[in-house]
Amino acid sequence: MFSIYGVTGQVFSGTLEEMNRVNALARTRAARAIAQDGEEPGIEAILGASTRLREDAVKAYRSMLPRDLERGPLYHAGQIMQTTVIRLNADDSVAHAWRTLRDHAIRQAPVMDDDARLVGIVSERDLLTALNIEGGQIVESLDRLVRDVMATPVVAAVPVTDIRRIAAVMIDKGVDGVPITNETGRLLGFVSRGDILRAVVTDPPLSLWR
Repeated sequence: MFSIYGVTGQVFSGTLEEMNRVNALARTRAARAIAQDGEEPGIEAILGASTRLREDAVKAYRSMLPRDLERGPLYHAGQIMQTTVIRLNADDSVAHAWRTLRDHAIRQAPVMDDDARLVGIVSERDLLTALNIEGGQIVESLDRLVRDVMATPVVAAVPVTDIRRIAAVMIDKGVDGVPITNETGRLLGFVSRGDILRAVVTDPPLSLWR
């Protein structure tokens, strides 16, 4: 189960398929300049074709697997997430945020508002749009806050989410990590690309397909 949080609060809650369908519909409608609804093939047809191609690929993969291949354990986000999470406030300066990431040797951090609600995520790349770094030190900083450069809204997942689905979100959204929250939006942990890679290499075999 995934949620999307922005500065106004939770804007979506549902499955990966529902989230992708909402995003696909939004992209399709945004691309229509002259055409009206009903003048082109529906999004359901497009999504259906994509689903059939994916299912065919999975079947082809399965047909090549050894019959006696042992399935590895099914990992959930709650099993691999980091529970000690470095977080930033939306009103922190970009200089403070960069030093926090550097001091803790991390590349991104969830961003909270004054009420401890998840509102975004900020990466080293985001901060460098407002900073000039030389020799590991800040030599110039624009007058910007974390809220000015962070990515928002941000996708979050609940602890029982399959890590393969979290990996799919990372690839699709181009992010390096996904915050883990409970149903009320309270931050519980964080899953990074490194967490998923460690899960794959330390306890094989991890089946990548169902």
